[in-house]
Amino acid sequence: MTGSYLLRRAFGFAFVLLGLSVVIFVVARIVPGDPARIALGPLATQEQVAQLREEMGFSKPAIVQYVDYIGGVLHGNLGKSLLTSRAVSSDIAQALPATLELVLFTLLLIGAMAVPLGVLAARWHNSGIDNGSRLVALLGVVTPGFVFAILLQLFASHYHFFPLTGRLTQGLGFVPDITGLALVDSLLKGRLDAFGDALSHIFLPALALSAAGIGQIMRITRSSMLDIARRDHVETLRSFGVPGYVITLKYMLRLAAVAPLTILGLEFASLIGNAFIVEMVFAWPGIASYGLRAILNKDFNAVMAVVLVSGLFFIFANLLVDLLVALIDPRLRGGAGLRR
Repeated sequence: MTGSYLLRRAFGFAFVLLGLSVVIFVVARIVPGDPARIALGPLATQEQVAQLREEMGFSKPAIVQYVDYIGGVLHGNLGKSLLTSRAVSSDIAQALPATLELVLFTLLLIGAMAVPLGVLAARWHNSGIDNGSRLVALLGVVTPGFVFAILLQLFASHYHFFPLTGRLTQGLGFVPDITGLALVDSLLKGRLDAFGDALSHIFLPALALSAAGIGQIMRITRSSMLDIARRDHVETLRSFGVPGYVITLKYMLRLAAVAPLTILGLEFASLIGNAFIVEMVFAWPGIASYGLRAILNKDFNAVMAVVLVSGLFFIFANLLVDLLVALIDPRLRGGAGLRR
């Protein structure tokens, strides 16, 4: 992998973000409704509405509004939220750690469940284990995440195994103020009670969010393992009497991990978008639920910021996947295999 490749990708990512900002700016402007009127409510006078429109720059031509917004973004100013009356950057900084923690924990669940299921399904091809794994994968892929969220809510409310809403129990006396991630900060502070509480709150939302990813990664892992199992070097290892578990874990899984890892990295970015409904169902105080409230209230600055942050995560995930795949597969080192 060369520096020129990384430089080309960086320029490409910059244009992607620019195009994304144009698209979401145009879409936000054509949605019916006056954001100033929505923010002030039906009892506000026309003069108050006009004053807020002037303060927010809504009375300027659209192209001027866009240029002003991009100029502010380049200087770290994401504007003021009509929903919270605070700087959008402050709202994002407050909500982002919760969503980031949810997404990272969801990725751990996907990796811990999907890859072993895919390996087992390939190892015992066309057996009961294989058929059961494929059924689980199919249900996960075709069932929307919010359906799983509602079913898990019903389960939790009936058996009282897990909390229904929120990120931490009120009155616990713990604030994740180091990294912003409750699970990590509780361990750093030695608060095992807070760690257990945070784990019980995050498990159900992460499980609902991971369903589609588990199905997809499991199917890809299974297909990759079956493809590699037919290759000559695997047959040679078998003929030499190498134990099957050694062949599977040491020689097959590493090559088969390239495709699942690629999808898993992209899943990191898409989970932020998929978290919208799940966060609302579980009252999870993250950026996705913040973005949904911003959309419903036509909060332009907040919507733009949420979309741009989501785009940044997608770009970061793409680059990270390229780096990890190059580390796993020696054939891709040097950059030749990464050029697209």
